[in-house]
Amino acid sequence: MSVNLTCSAVSFDPSVKQHVSDPSQDRGALQETFQQIDAHSCPRSYNFHMHTTASDGRLSPEALMQQAVDIGLQGLAITDHHSVRGYQIARHWLDRRAQDPRHLAGESADLPQLWSGIEINAGILDIEVHILGYGFDPEHERIQPYLKGYPVRGKDYEAKQVIRAIQTAGGLAVLAHPARYRRRSPSQLIPEVARLGIDGIETYYAYDNPDPWRPSSKQTAQVKRLAQQYDLLQTCGTDTHGPNLLMRL
Repeated sequence: MSVNLTCSAVSFDPSVKQHVSDPSQDRGALQETFQQIDAHSCPRSYNFHMHTTASDGRLSPEALMQQAVDIGLQGLAITDHHSVRGYQIARHWLDRRAQDPRHLAGESADLPQLWSGIEINAGILDIEVHILGYGFDPEHERIQPYLKGYPVRGKDYEAKQVIRAIQTAGGLAVLAHPARYRRRSPSQLIPEVARLGIDGIETYYAYDNPDPWRPSSKQTAQVKRLAQQYDLLQTCGTDTHGPNLLMRL
């Protein structure tokens, strides 16, 4: 099945250099992956929302990556709050594992694709939301204010600025768990972030933390409809903070 890589929802800045030589920053491949995500993708094929000890998670980056391999994930992103330290450690772990003689000889499990990731607090419509960034260059100057381990304030706190920073750094911006915010509904938030140029929405999310993990049906239906209406990419993630990638807590 061919995949259309010209989704109009994605804001491509021709002045941004694409780091296609670095798979963790390959925005085109990431966009293609997001276009194939459905309700069954997470948590055993893809997972784009996970936290490590680099922010408020219980798993070390190394332990998270080992679980990812054991589960058989094809692709993932570590989205620590205001930090890329977990991603950087995980990437180093993955690079070392790729050079292991057993892997080179085809005697070990396949390794997943790791993309750069982050979760950033932002203000919009008088509330605070979380915006996920994927496939960006962590060294880009525009993303640096958001890598200090704590939320920014002032102009950089505005959702418009967060979205633009992620995109200027070469990445895709996604609104996290849009049905989780108490004072604003998805029907209010999604049109507004679409107006601001966001690339996608976290459609498949388990709001009630079920075991086994599954996306919440009512919220998923609403968010999916709005994402399609505004021509936005759709992602999935467990939002893992605990010791098991197959659960949130």
